[in-house]
Amino acid sequence: MISDDKTSHLTEEELAQFHRDGYIGPFDLYEPEEMARHLQALRPKLLNTKKAVYGDGKTVSGVTNLSNYDRHLDVDFLAEHITRPEIVDRVSSILGPDVLCWRSEFFPKYPGDEGTDWHQADNFSNVAGSKHPQIVWPEDAEFGGTITVWTAFTEASVDMGCLQFIPGSHRSMNYDESKSMDYNPDLINKLDKDGVRRGFFGYDYRQLQKDPDWTPDEANAVSQVMRQGQFIIFWSTLMHASHPHAGLTNDMRLGFAGRYLPTSVRVYPNSESLAEFGGTASLDKFGNVLVSGEDRFGHNKFARETVNGYRFPVREGVPTR
Repeated sequence: MISDDKTSHLTEEELAQFHRDGYIGPFDLYEPEEMARHLQALRPKLLNTKKAVYGDGKTVSGVTNLSNYDRHLDVDFLAEHITRPEIVDRVSSILGPDVLCWRSEFFPKYPGDEGTDWHQADNFSNVAGSKHPQIVWPEDAEFGGTITVWTAFTEASVDMGCLQFIPGSHRSMNYDESKSMDYNPDLINKLDKDGVRRGFFGYDYRQLQKDPDWTPDEANAVSQVMRQGQFIIFWSTLMHASHPHAGLTNDMRLGFAGRYLPTSVRVYPNSESLAEFGGTASLDKFGNVLVSGEDRFGHNKFARETVNGYRFPVREGVPTR
């Protein structure tokens, strides 16, 4: 357990803002030059999936696939990243002292790529072939969904496809995740919605709408521009999307998302494998990462170190307000 007199917990004002808007940030984590060096060293490791926990699974080409999930379990820089005090302290301000990271994933956007469609995620059964909820909160829980910490590994401008949020939209779900979405990779970069190229990695998120005639109110939408090395925190239940990459530069936009939960939440309680984006992968090598406090429940599987032997540091749980 790591204790540090210097913490990065959210202030009461920041916490109130987060609960009102559903997101907070961006916060500085790396200097742009520092992040650029890390990214250069990271690229060859990401291409090598031999040690990745889903490296033996069936994966598919395209913007997103299972092979980019949970690379913090085999890439030590990413393992260090998801446990950074600047991230963990702020997340534990929201979720409480006992926190785990259950998933990480990359979100690349290449020149000319479509934007990501507006969506919300509560239990993450929406793209799972088994249709089992991937996360299950206690019945008396005040919240649902997961905390996402999205870090700009490159610059994220409007032209390069930065995130968009609709503040306050996390209070109600507009989608029914018990419904099915049909995966069709031919849809990638082929959809046009109200004059904007938007898709969802081979799915059409509109298939989950509770009201098929409903459309998101973008009047108050915020474009979240971020410099390289910053991160932002938001509820997965917040309506969020991203702009298309306008192709004005040859540079890709790369985001890295870590997803956090209190240890009371059950992760993959009814699943032995993942079936998403046209691919399948066994969960045999999967493990949550305890990033703060302790596990008082014993119903989740944990990984204490990466496949390389790097031991995940754990922050001392500090009771929140």
